[in-house]
Amino acid sequence: MLYCHTPKKEYFIKFVQEPYPIESQLDHGLHDHLNADVVAGTIENKQDAVDWITWSFLYRRISQNPNYYNLAGRTGTHINDFLSELIETTVEDLQRAKCLQQKDDDDMDLEPANLGRIAAYYYIRYQTIEHFAKNLEDEATLNKKMRFLLEVLAKSSEFESVPIRQGETALLGALLPHATYPLEAGQLNTPESKANLLLQCHFNRTGLSSDLRTDQRFILEQAVKLVHAMVDVISSHGYLKPALLAMELCQQIVQAMWVTQSPLLQLPLIDLETVQVLKQHHVEDVVDFMNMDDALRDKLLGVTQHQMAIIADACNRYPNIEMEVEIERGKYADGEQIDAVVTISRPDVESEEDLQVFATPVKAQYYPGAKEEQWWLVVGRPKLNKLYSIKKVTTFKNVQELQVKMSFAAKKEA
Repeated sequence: MLYCHTPKKEYFIKFVQEPYPIESQLDHGLHDHLNADVVAGTIENKQDAVDWITWSFLYRRISQNPNYYNLAGRTGTHINDFLSELIETTVEDLQRAKCLQQKDDDDMDLEPANLGRIAAYYYIRYQTIEHFAKNLEDEATLNKKMRFLLEVLAKSSEFESVPIRQGETALLGALLPHATYPLEAGQLNTPESKANLLLQCHFNRTGLSSDLRTDQRFILEQAVKLVHAMVDVISSHGYLKPALLAMELCQQIVQAMWVTQSPLLQLPLIDLETVQVLKQHHVEDVVDFMNMDDALRDKLLGVTQHQMAIIADACNRYPNIEMEVEIERGKYADGEQIDAVVTISRPDVESEEDLQVFATPVKAQYYPGAKEEQWWLVVGRPKLNKLYSIKKVTTFKNVQELQVKMSFAAKKEA
């Protein structure tokens, strides 16, 4: 029941009896949609882009409510000028971000660039891929290692929507002692600092309030695809060590631990105190843990049979991978292509039932949602920090053995 001034009665009745118009938001995210369609080949030039928009809800609404979209009028000329300017501005922004490039000297044709392909593949914002390109291209800067990669990740535009609630700065400040890499207390009112802090709390498995857990979950859901994009950007510059470091960052996000910590923390119900107890009995990794005497294991852990079954299930899912590489021997000239056949296999898999275990998502107790098993195959020279070839394998979960062909150019480097 709404009480109001009588002259306002008809005004409010209109909202009850007539549908409220919904406006298009396509113009706010047009860059990413346009980039994705250029990469897919749906759009090949600027005229295709204009024609593409005419099939959108945006095109239907600009003539109905031109003021909302800042049009001076609703005539065909006004609409055509608006769409042409919108596409021109969007294309210029994407070219500036090195996501698109022009074909030869043609001002109309559009062609995806490497960064645009990466952004479209992971469907991340063009501002983010531009940010990665600017900060991950200098080898000297990348030597700052994990702390620097974490800072770059936290500044992704996907995290701009992370809320900073009233009075939350003090709550975040109380978490600073739990951060491995220090942050300034005066900068905690920014989404990037909050994302950085909550990621570190995730690695340290720090307890959080319900609101912060919700924010952390959103950050983690976005983080893996962003780190995968970082790996691709770094690899395009041919840097080996930073690419491997970014892969380790991805593993930290999935398993909620630092890569320098004991691999036993990947198992459920195993904490730092238990790791120290196991270490006293020379149990350093998951393989050692699986090979322990059952009676000793039960005594040290002190868990119920149900809890032990949960741990055993995680151990059975833990991957054991063997790899063989075949390269035709001989002398290769500088720049000549070398073909390598990489065979990866699971030596412990003896039956179809054993293989089905690895078709399930990985065991990641602190990661929100399901995470499929993926592997990177990398060819590089560590001493020179050079990466020659990289491939991401996503189909290994369904087979016992897989062959992957990797090609790279021969390098005669000192």
